[in-house]
Amino acid sequence: MTAADRIGRWVGIFVRQAIVILATLLSLFPVYFMAVSAFKTKSEYIANKWGLPLAPILDNFSTAFAGEKFFIRFINSTVLTVGSVSISLIIACLAAYAFARMGFPGKRTLFNVLLSLMVVPPVVMVVPLFVSMVRLKMVNTYHGTTLIYVGLLLPFSVYLMTNFFRTVPREITEAARIDGASNFGVFWRIMMPLSAPAVITLIVVNALWVWNELLIALVFMQKDELKTLMVGITALRSKNYVDIPATMAGLLIATIPIVVLYMFGQKYFIRGLVSGAVK
Repeated sequence: MTAADRIGRWVGIFVRQAIVILATLLSLFPVYFMAVSAFKTKSEYIANKWGLPLAPILDNFSTAFAGEKFFIRFINSTVLTVGSVSISLIIACLAAYAFARMGFPGKRTLFNVLLSLMVVPPVVMVVPLFVSMVRLKMVNTYHGTTLIYVGLLLPFSVYLMTNFFRTVPREITEAARIDGASNFGVFWRIMMPLSAPAVITLIVVNALWVWNELLIALVFMQKDELKTLMVGITALRSKNYVDIPATMAGLLIATIPIVVLYMFGQKYFIRGLVSGAVK
């Protein structure tokens, strides 16, 4: 290897590392801004938006807790997140097993149609969904909004689980069938234990989306006692348009459950994301 080749190699390594560091800093900057702003007074925030707080305070958290029925909205977000993620996970796993291991007429067409729904933005479905929910008298109800979330989560969930199930060697399932296992027995005793990385990944990704979702919750949960945490924080921002530190405090609290969920599932998260990418 010549000197020019070595220099080019080191330059390439330096450029890649610089890009990674820059991308990391850009990703972490909103978190930094949210965290430092939550501990500033309004006057300090106006005078020093980007720096660390000189005298950290906790009054912003009291405002976020007391001013907008924080606990009620936290519970609402928890109910919707747990319900929609759980139901979509059960349906997606059963459907993915059928797509990956069972044969039935129209399987490929149905799977392609399901995949095509992944590119449809939820905003274009708000009006027809609202009309349907009004007719069914399911506006301002937990089960109505949960049903909408489940429908929006299913395309990606089925896609991820189907790809994972396809990576499981057929020899394992065939051996189970020789031992007398039924389709459901293979699914429950073989496929599900092996799919822990994909399941945990799906839980984290879907929970993150539902927890932070604003449009559906704003349209279909209009009663004040049914509003979610993100809707409540948005209302706080609109009402106190100069009290950004209180808004940042509410957002900081709202991120804690998702961070905790990711910390528990990070061992399997990357494995689940790349499952099905290679065989």
